[in-house]
Parts: sequence; C-alpha cells; structure tokens
Amino acid sequence: MKNEMPRLPYPTNGLEPVISSETIEYHYGKHLQTYVTNLLNLTKGTEYEQKEIEEIVATAPNGGIFNNAGQVLNHTLYFLQFNTPRQNNAPSGKLAELITRDFGSFEEFQKQMESAAVSLFGSGWAWLSVDKEGKLQITQESNAGNPLRQGNKPLMCIDVWEHAYYIDYRNRRADHVKQLWEIIDWAAVADRL
Repeated sequence: MKNEMPRLPYPTNGLEPVISSETIEYHYGKHLQTYVTNLLNLTKGTEYEQKEIEEIVATAPNGGIFNNAGQVLNHTLYFLQFNTPRQNNAPSGKLAELITRDFGSFEEFQKQMESAAVSLFGSGWAWLSVDKEGKLQITQESNAGNPLRQGNKPLMCIDVWEHAYYIDYRNRRADHVKQLWEIIDWAAVADRL
C-alpha cells in the first residue's frame, strides 16, 4: 500500500445513519488527508520515502514517521472495511469458520471486540488480526498502534479516537461501536486473510 488517500467504495453519505457524511468529511477528508500529507513531508529524502506503508509501520522507530504512517494505514484499513448498512450482517465462509473456531461464536467475537474497543483508555484502536500460526486475535492498540508491530496481519479495526464518533454519538463510544456491525463489509475483511 502506498502513502495516498484511498478511494472510498461508497459515497460520503453511504454509511448513514451509522456514520454521517459530516463525520466522513472530517474524519476521512481532513484527518486522514493530514496524516498522508504529514507522512509525505516527513519521509521526503529519508530511507522511508519509497517504502510501502506496511513496511514503515512494521519497522519505523516510535516518533513522527511511525505515528503518521500508522494512522495512514489504520485509517485506510478502517474506511475500506465498510459498506452500506445491512441488518443481520455477518461473515461467511472461511472467515466465519475461523471466528467460530477461535472465539466460539460470532456473537462471542462481537462481545469481545466491543469490549476491547469500549474499554481502551484514551485514543486508539481495537483490532482483529491473524498471527503467523493462523489464529485470530483481538488486541487493543493505543494511538497509532497496529498489529503489524507484533508480526500479526491486521484484518479489521474499530477506531476509538473521539473524532471517529463524536459528531454523531458525542461521548457514547459504546453506542457507536455497537452500530458499526451494520456496515462491516465482511468480504473486504475476508480478502485480507
């Protein structure tokens, strides 16, 4: 993945009422764009200038380059994992099998993922990733953290920075997290396996 703005597979109002077009305009259009611009400026003339974003996130030392690269990658994965709202939205195929194998059921996975997102103190991300042995894991990452730093492959994330939900949900993080299940594009998540 390159350091660039991803193209959304839906219009800015395509995730309503779960995520408003106003939130997309600020979160995607301003926050993510700022991270992309900052990373371009920070990497110019450095060893990271031509590297893929995943490599930068996995190898850069803590600091400005890592923080901006992490936020570019995290937000790209976040925005590209959504599609228009659907009731009873659930994974199928191999992803569903792995979720059942590693969490007992889809409902238990949802419960654990919601708990990771809601209980994370401060800003950061709740992640579903797969480790080198093929086991699914849920982790909490502060700030720009990403499972790549531990050698795991990120599959899905919940952004719990306040800018992800404050326009629509104010301080009700748990309500926001619960609503996200309606817009997860499980085919996109499965493709990341």
